[in-house]
Amino acid sequence: MAYAVIKTGGKQYRVQEGDKFDVEKLDAAVDSEITFDEVILVGEGDSVKVGTPSVAGASVTAKVLSQHRGPKGIAFKFKRRKGFHKTKGFRRHLTKLEITSIAG
Repeated sequence: MAYAVIKTGGKQYRVQEGDKFDVEKLDAAVDSEITFDEVILVGEGDSVKVGTPSVAGASVTAKVLSQHRGPKGIAFKFKRRKGFHKTKGFRRHLTKLEITSIAG
């Protein structure tokens, strides 16, 4: 099965058709299609194309399943011997995608 490495949200993801995964929030409506043109690597087995920096003409299409917030994370600041500590919680805004096709 063909796979690709795409770049979005400052991160790189190895994807195949049918994969469902979370990425940093993308400005897209639920049930809409989104196309990634920044494909770094595409292929399967021995026929792998590596881009410099991206593969020309390659694209990955995904369907937006949901817009949600991730699990709670904690940022804890602490300075020793000063009696200073601060706790701050956060939840990332995420987009759940399902890969529908890989062209390239």
